[in-house]
Amino acid sequence: MDKTALSFTDRSALLTEFKLTQLDKNAADNKQQQWDVIVVGGGIVGAGILQEATRRGLKTLLIEQKDFAWGTSSRSSKMVHGGLRYVAQGDLKLTKHSLAERERLLKEAPGLINRMGYYFVIRQWQFPGRFIMSTLLRLYDYLAGIKDHQFFDHKKLLDKFPTLAPERLKGACYYTDSVVDDARLVMRVLQESVQSGAQVLNYVKAKALIKDPKTKQIIGVIIQDNSSKTNNSTASELITLTSSVVINATGAWADKLRSEVINQPRIRPLRGSHLIVAQTRLAVAGALTILHPTDKRPVFIFPWEGVTVIGTTDLDHHENLDHEAKISQTEVDYLLQAITQSFPKNNITLQDVISTFSGVRPVISSDRNFSTQTTNTTKAPSKERRDHAIWAENALITASGGKLTTFRLTAIEALNAAMPWLKSNHNDKKQTTKGDHVFTHYSLAQLFKNSKHEKVWLQRLVGRYGNKAPILLGQAKKEEHLLIKYTQFCLAECRWAIKNEAVVHLDDLLLRRTRLGLLLKNGAQELFAQLADIFQQELGWNKTKWQDEVTRYRLIWQQSYYLPMPAKHTPD
Repeated sequence: MDKTALSFTDRSALLTEFKLTQLDKNAADNKQQQWDVIVVGGGIVGAGILQEATRRGLKTLLIEQKDFAWGTSSRSSKMVHGGLRYVAQGDLKLTKHSLAERERLLKEAPGLINRMGYYFVIRQWQFPGRFIMSTLLRLYDYLAGIKDHQFFDHKKLLDKFPTLAPERLKGACYYTDSVVDDARLVMRVLQESVQSGAQVLNYVKAKALIKDPKTKQIIGVIIQDNSSKTNNSTASELITLTSSVVINATGAWADKLRSEVINQPRIRPLRGSHLIVAQTRLAVAGALTILHPTDKRPVFIFPWEGVTVIGTTDLDHHENLDHEAKISQTEVDYLLQAITQSFPKNNITLQDVISTFSGVRPVISSDRNFSTQTTNTTKAPSKERRDHAIWAENALITASGGKLTTFRLTAIEALNAAMPWLKSNHNDKKQTTKGDHVFTHYSLAQLFKNSKHEKVWLQRLVGRYGNKAPILLGQAKKEEHLLIKYTQFCLAECRWAIKNEAVVHLDDLLLRRTRLGLLLKNGAQELFAQLADIFQQELGWNKTKWQDEVTRYRLIWQQSYYLPMPAKHTPD
């Protein structure tokens, strides 16, 4: 494969290769089916593990039952941060590791991860107040090795946020963290891994683990192409892949795959939901943290990709994990209540909501007798720790929990746990947390010599696409370089993703490769005519295929990325 031209694995070609190898029972060499590591799960943890395994010289395949970043990793709160609340909870180790990773990512991927000012609003009679917050921030900065916290009095704060409610306002404690396009972070890590020799497949389901009949050790996985609507597979449509180790990086689904080895549920799925409104309706000059009037939980209002995001909630998620998570009316009302109290002059209503998104966090339950059927735990969701956990059982390594920020550390620990089951010639590849970069650094001068585009936007492209950025612009028509209104995305990125990033469905493009379905009204349907042409040119979609995809996308968007449908009332 020409790595300068393609980013991701050609999924059709690789699946065909697997099927032909499996059918050829007389093949003299069946080593194409043998892998060192198979990673199950295409979120940020799975992508990080893939990268770490490839870096160690291991032959590695990643499979994802939906699309890359389909779950939590495209629906997080978009923050690469240390976690100020973890300092308050006394978890200094997690905070220090998170802050070190934050600084690493800011340095290595400018344009993808960007520093932002955070303002923790202080009002009279509020807890915590200025003294406690300032103390926490001094420790926060010390752990990060920087010093940028300060106090904004009420006058300076209102200069920054003129429509903020002034009642009992004392000011705000200021510090910095960073924001990210979480889905693009996953894509960039996958791209780096594929360039180094890894293989990745989306819409491929792990149907079952393969066990050695004598030792019960996991020796591979049975997979199924999940890209069509057909679920009634015959035995011939299932593919057997063998490996030295299988790593379960399925996040909220981790208990399900792990149950084939041990029935010991530990994952408590928690839902966090967000509202998106236009900056013309609610403009904020940084991330504002307010305490919700009902439960005093922190709620963030922050600028992201040209819009304003309001979130998050923290609730037990009892729905089927295989279905797209969606916001409830209770959560909508909760977030609107927070905005109404803090920004009453803006009069934000349901009509102002452009889109919503909800992610399910794979939190490790602190209750070892936890049951997903009964949610047998009394601890409030927001009180659960956000540490990751690694379980190594019969050559199945399960990695779940943790934070977006610390995905690299989780990956290193998972690979280290896998080493006893790998070939002896790989045992010297155990790694620590030091010395490795997440991303290859590319300077603008190195990639762009005489570009007329603004440097800030070019840095954004390099952050998202690495050394593919100039190829992306070169493959597109000149008019496709223009920014799409209210966003920093352009059709050149759409063409690149469709051609090179394993786009199978329209929602892959609009909700994950780009975020246009979240940023533009009605799920970006105003772009459909232009996108239909690009899909036809790059993937050969005819009118029937296009219309099927539009129908599918509109249903997904309406059900899971917009406001809840009103309850139907039965006539008396």
